[in-house]
Amino acid sequence: MVRLVTALLAASTLTLSSLAGAGAATAEPWPPSPCGFTITPPQVVQVDGVSKVSATVTATVCGFAASPYQSVACIELQGQPGGACMQGTDTAQVYFEPYTPGATYSSRGRGCGIIVPTLPADNCQMLGPVTATL
Repeated sequence: MVRLVTALLAASTLTLSSLAGAGAATAEPWPPSPCGFTITPPQVVQVDGVSKVSATVTATVCGFAASPYQSVACIELQGQPGGACMQGTDTAQVYFEPYTPGATYSSRGRGCGIIVPTLPADNCQMLGPVTATL
């Protein structure tokens, strides 16, 4: 019952705030994501005896009535096209191979939160790039 009341209160607040902003003629910046996220720098890890480069996006804190909705972690070898990305809910870990010693890698990502389970946020927290020579 408490969750239902909280969800209805959050939904009505979002509805009223969107109606109040509907008449504004200037573009407003997106509000911050309802959850905070972090990204790790690229690092070499061993997976089944194989060296790979990895990065992780993790949810750190969420506001009242909010929870992580989507995390995306990407990593690429600088100077090379492509890369690798993985998606998760509160955590996303990506692996890139082959590992090239002495090369520079870059990790990027994004994290999105939701206010109530049925209302995903329209904006996400962009993370990175974070570079490391490994």
